[in-house]
Amino acid sequence: MLWGRCAAVEGLFMDVPRLPREVLTLRGCPRESLLVQAVTAGAESARLLGDGVLSIEPVNPSDGPFRVWDLEDPAVLAHWPTPGDPGRVDIVVGTGIREDDSWGDKRLPPNPHFDLWFPSLRGDSPSGSCRSIDGLFTPRPRRPTQPVHLVGCEPAAPLLALLCRPLPQTGDSIALWCLDRHGRTMTRHRLDLHIVEARPSVLGGALIDIALTDPGDDRPTLAARPVWEIWSDGVPTQPNQWARFDAEGRAEWLDLTRIGPYGPDGLSGGTYHLDGQHATDRTGMLLALGEALLGPGANYGRCLDSLQDHLCGGPSVIPPFTLVWHHADIARHALADHISDHHGGLSYFEMTVDLLREYGVTVVLQ
Repeated sequence: MLWGRCAAVEGLFMDVPRLPREVLTLRGCPRESLLVQAVTAGAESARLLGDGVLSIEPVNPSDGPFRVWDLEDPAVLAHWPTPGDPGRVDIVVGTGIREDDSWGDKRLPPNPHFDLWFPSLRGDSPSGSCRSIDGLFTPRPRRPTQPVHLVGCEPAAPLLALLCRPLPQTGDSIALWCLDRHGRTMTRHRLDLHIVEARPSVLGGALIDIALTDPGDDRPTLAARPVWEIWSDGVPTQPNQWARFDAEGRAEWLDLTRIGPYGPDGLSGGTYHLDGQHATDRTGMLLALGEALLGPGANYGRCLDSLQDHLCGGPSVIPPFTLVWHHADIARHALADHISDHHGGLSYFEMTVDLLREYGVTVVLQ
């Protein structure tokens, strides 16, 4: 359903503010857990735990659902032996807390089980647990937001109906389709229609300007703005235009890439040349691979799983073919520390090369 069209959007790009800091006390953490060992290891104790997850699970599934809360940048403030239980430790942490909003009832289930997951300590299983948590169910400060202004709107019937009601007005969530100068859809983002103002547009005519006070968090970052400026002129036609951007900008560039242009049966055979001089991170390597095989503005996978999908067929280049990887040592060295424990300790670069060869690509490293 079309809600309307607008000429421009001001305030769309925003780095999501950090969550307000709060203090939690983790009561009764088992001393043998990785979490406690990391926190209490003398002079080598860990104070910064990295982003983590708190899961709350009832012992009896009939007592309620499994819930997951995010812990942003937790830092250990203090710790001491649990009174009356030398086998356990109480830990005080400062952290940002993203509450599980789907849990309407703020009360804990009977006999809850608390697990804590910190990928910096262990990624595939809990790093620790605790018997209870102080400070979890308190009035939570709101994260600051930034309004969005829809400039030069031509509202369709649903939006007009909403604007006919008294403001402020809360409406549905909508999808904002962002178009380039040729009318092609670049990307989409979700906005919440929390309208606080509607007035005649600064662009004149019958257009209106609309202010949204709390449009939500699904918004491109500030690093995306210069990327969008390039893409707003159309799909890029020159290679390596992404190379000047940092990790965030490259990630946005990869998000804007598309598959093609090839028929549904794909193409096989031939020799392709990958310019690896800017493949200094995972995203850069994937962007260079996409440009080598499909041209600027295209992708040949946004991760290794989707790379495998391309190799299996579809609207892309399919094996057998030859890939000459120039300046391969740049990616080899840049990704040497990106190790996978699930793939025999191989680096991301080695996994990529092995995957290509496994599916019939002749990879020549130069």
